[in-house]
Amino acid sequence: MSQPLITLDFLDTLPTPSPDATTHEATPSGEVRVSPATETGRKRKLYIESYGCQMNFSDSEIVSSILFDEGFDTTEQLEGADLVLLNTCSIREKAEQTVRMRLSQINGHKKRNPGLLVGVLGCMAERLKSKFLEEEKLVDLVVGPDAYRDLPQLIQQIDGGQKAVNVLLSREETYADITPVRLNSNGITAFISIMRGCDNMCSFCVVPFTRGRERSRDAHSIIREAQDLVVAGYKEVTLLGQNVDSYKWASEDGTEQVNFAQLLERVALINPALRVRFSTSHPKDITDEVLHTMARHENICKYIHLPAQSGNSRVLALMNRTYDRPWYEERVRAIRRILGNDCAISTDMISGFCSETEEEHQDTLSLMEFVHYDMAYMFFYSERPGTLAARKLEDDVPLPVKKRRLQEVIDLQQQHSRLRNQQAVGKVHRVLVENFSKRSQEHLSGRNSQNQVVIFPKKHYQKGDYVDVLVHSGSASTLLGEAV
Repeated sequence: MSQPLITLDFLDTLPTPSPDATTHEATPSGEVRVSPATETGRKRKLYIESYGCQMNFSDSEIVSSILFDEGFDTTEQLEGADLVLLNTCSIREKAEQTVRMRLSQINGHKKRNPGLLVGVLGCMAERLKSKFLEEEKLVDLVVGPDAYRDLPQLIQQIDGGQKAVNVLLSREETYADITPVRLNSNGITAFISIMRGCDNMCSFCVVPFTRGRERSRDAHSIIREAQDLVVAGYKEVTLLGQNVDSYKWASEDGTEQVNFAQLLERVALINPALRVRFSTSHPKDITDEVLHTMARHENICKYIHLPAQSGNSRVLALMNRTYDRPWYEERVRAIRRILGNDCAISTDMISGFCSETEEEHQDTLSLMEFVHYDMAYMFFYSERPGTLAARKLEDDVPLPVKKRRLQEVIDLQQQHSRLRNQQAVGKVHRVLVENFSKRSQEHLSGRNSQNQVVIFPKKHYQKGDYVDVLVHSGSASTLLGEAV
């Protein structure tokens, strides 16, 4: 298993993950990142905390770039900040509770520093703008994911003594012309956002309402960004989107059309030493063309995040996932046929969705047995206001039943993650070193093509190196080995 097993609603009951395990999927992980300091001498200081998914981390880099041009350096110290922004996740109730608690803490700082400006960005902005600004008076600024260009004007409005809000969604905004400040980067790996929004309308999900409709970014701007990263010394890029497989861009004159498989190949061809990852794939859209593209290029990582959500076709229909279990199983067979058993597959699973029976829960477990996922994000269902499920379906599975089913999913995934990692033992893996091990400065930590975390003695190697590592042991979250 390459990452810790994480669930926002059940976190306290989970086994402690390896200190070297990290989270890279564009799915809710409960991870919080503080953007590091830029320290270029600008007069005002910006402090950003980002919650949830990779898209939020990427968006914070865009926000930092916009405000950098307006005289803001980022800082890692809340106490020294002039402007505090929380880039929020709304996918789970627990994520929203976490942000609310954090805002209460920050308002303690604001009482001691009345000039401090506090704002909420991202997915919670549109949904809770009135509560934050007017009812609870927690913030000065609320900005949705498509309105970041308006931040300089909104901050001027606050400086003038007014509250400020812009949560308008766009059908065109992709921020393609903005070069992100790589705040969340280790100088080796970087995110490239290739599209925004989502058209899928899963009944449990708020993303289409908080991030708007799908729109794909100009393919040429994506290639330029990847090329610039290579020149800057980066070794890996992750192409991001709520559903990357639905990427589709056409030139204004219609003479050029690019789908995701073609974009993936163009990025891979930039440099054979540039690793390419992507996330997230939707089972209804991932094509054999994408899989064959992955097979042709060694530098496209053999790892696919393919959220199932449930193993039962009736529940999938209620979720409006637009595929059934046989379709999902066929996509998994295609991955194994084209890319082999070594290709890692991860997933999302929701336990206790509306009207889920015990037999249907067992179908989820049996799907897990069919696939043997390398990693999974696992949740019990929590109703999100405004979604189709909240409007049309009854949240009727008792909480104790949800938690018990979730624990069964977690326990089974632990077994499969350990098994998949054990299959890596005795093999040599090409590892891109990303950092020191969190346990020891004498060990390095990196990932192989399958996204598995590998720890090995440092010797003369350093961050950014590709190292062949013979794995001699593995847990459910980490592989251990020696450079060869």
